[in-house]
Amino acid sequence: MKKPFTIVVFTENKIGLLNRVTSLFTQRHINIESLTVSESEFQGIHRFTVVIQEDAEKVRKIVKQIEKQVEVLKSYYFSDEDTVFSEIALYKIDITTVSNNKKLNEVIEKNKVKELTKEGNFLILEKTGTKEETNHVFDELKPFGLLGFVRSGRVSLSKSVGSFSGHLEQFELHSKEIITKYN
Repeated sequence: MKKPFTIVVFTENKIGLLNRVTSLFTQRHINIESLTVSESEFQGIHRFTVVIQEDAEKVRKIVKQIEKQVEVLKSYYFSDEDTVFSEIALYKIDITTVSNNKKLNEVIEKNKVKELTKEGNFLILEKTGTKEETNHVFDELKPFGLLGFVRSGRVSLSKSVGSFSGHLEQFELHSKEIITKYN
């Protein structure tokens, strides 16, 4: 049974690695719903956050394949219940066509939307939340004259304690042992 999974990959920052990782999904006919790449809390280590809809067995297999990439330090997968996640969406509204500012303000307040800037004839708003929440705001703002809309990929942290930090400590200890052994 297919369900949403978040795959988190900790990597070195190397040219071409993103292409190699995403091609693993393409080869297995797995559609990527969301992809975010950023620095992690560890200097020199980057974090890929990939969201897919798939069955658990296929997810386990793709995570094993990802870990075979030389520059990949560790990869994990989580169900939605095992993570805290969010997305950010920006909305550009043409304020010259808004006939009822009161209704627009009600939508903004009700949905906890933040006004980022007001430039000339348009207003840029921001909503942080789940995909469903940002889609709901999109639907509510559409009648006011949307000029633009963009949504980020998912950012996510697991609810478990220090999964990668423990792996990193083991990796560093093992590396020191090897260096000591051959010096």
